Amino acid sequence: MGSFAMFPLGSVLFPHMPLALRVFEPRYLVMMARILNDQPSEFGVVLIESGREAAGAEAQRRFGVGTVARVTELGATDGDLAVIARGGRRIEVVEWLPDDPHPAAVVRDLPELEWDDDLRPLLEKAELVVRRTIARASEFVELPWDADAGLSSDPSEAAWQLAGIAPLTALDQVRLLASTSMRALLTQLVELTLGAGEVLTTSWATADDLDAEIAEALDRSAGPSGSRDDDRGDDGDGRRDGSDGDPDVDGPPSGTGGTDA
Repeated sequence: MGSFAMFPLGSVLFPHMPLALRVFEPRYLVMMARILNDQPSEFGVVLIESGREAAGAEAQRRFGVGTVARVTELGATDGDLAVIARGGRRIEVVEWLPDDPHPAAVVRDLPELEWDDDLRPLLEKAELVVRRTIARASEFVELPWDADAGLSSDPSEAAWQLAGIAPLTALDQVRLLASTSMRALLTQLVELTLGAGEVLTTSWATADDLDAEIAEALDRSAGPSGSRDDDRGDDGDGRRDGSDGDPDVDGPPSGTGGTDA
């Protein structure tokens, strides 16, 4: 445990997902100047429960589970600092410290979620549900990620990336970030994504329509041998949709300008 520079945001950062920031507040410019003296240059990201990202009279309330962001690129836009970072290990806030001038906290690392190859059918199911829901919902609303976004060939990283691209609310994302096992992460991801799909398409299609489409896709993917959850096969690199193993989530999603602070 130790003091850690913190960057509360209005969005959730998952492990192995990119983060784009436009930094202009003096307190966060000070923070960046400090952390860039160290290698690797890291800071913690937590979701704001209430209050504003920018400094103001309203005090922030923040969730206690977050992710370490590691700076990978720096630049300048209109006099502001442009930062690209990538999510790493998960952390839990033990104690918030007085701002100096930026937020800081005593944190501890949360355990890594262990991968088991028996979870591969569940990962494949989660990927199918997430991609199908994005494809369906994007017909009606603008989403930050495309249905064909590439994933890592590493199954643990891919699981977190699926959580990152799924069209979920920030509160649902915090629930996923706090998962205590890889099975719990994937199971909740499927359930929450199906629920989100119902909400996103409620004005144009019934929940039964969406569930039927996903169920039909799952049946097709299972093939003649039966249920996908009983399939313990592997296609070699463990990825679908023509991915070559190199994730397309190394950069910020297209069409978004990152987070201002």
